[in-house]
Amino acid sequence: MRVNFTVNGRRHEADDVWEGESLLYVLRERMGLPGSKNACEQGECGSCTVRLDGVPVCSCLVAAGQAEGRDVVTVEGLADFAAHRAEAHPGTGCASGACGTSLDRAKRWKAEPAAGEETRDTGELSPIQQAFIDAGAVQCGFCTPGLLVAADELLERTPQPSDADIREALSGNLCRCTGYEKILDAVRLAAARAEGTV
Repeated sequence: MRVNFTVNGRRHEADDVWEGESLLYVLRERMGLPGSKNACEQGECGSCTVRLDGVPVCSCLVAAGQAEGRDVVTVEGLADFAAHRAEAHPGTGCASGACGTSLDRAKRWKAEPAAGEETRDTGELSPIQQAFIDAGAVQCGFCTPGLLVAADELLERTPQPSDADIREALSGNLCRCTGYEKILDAVRLAAARAEGTV
């Protein structure tokens, strides 16, 4: 089947999709967006978290066909989504297909500076991405994309979350490297920066 949906604000279609293929598989293997990680394939770890119509979901549990006509935001489009949301739609999401990161730009996204670059241009990061770096919340990085997507949605929905709000929002995301405290610190930092208190 053919699936037409919006990914990071741009309309796309995936052809020859098998009815049992997950949204995660289509994003990673058919569209070349490897940010969402394939770990448990059972919806237990949260490494594959994306936003589907604004709601964080485990993309390994969503059949690709269920994304027909819907909006998906992956970690590759998070910075553009957050910047656009802050400028044009404060506190809300974007209209279907109206905003976002192009597929080519998302495919060129890198977690590390390109060869020859001495420093990373942090202006390209979303507030939550920068907060994760500044708070030292990234270790191996495998869980990070899912945590970033979930935390971004939390901060959109609840700009000044309590610790209980943060724990609840990130409860579906497992991290085996950290004790979670630096991850909580990162979300607190992003919220404080948005409020202007830091």
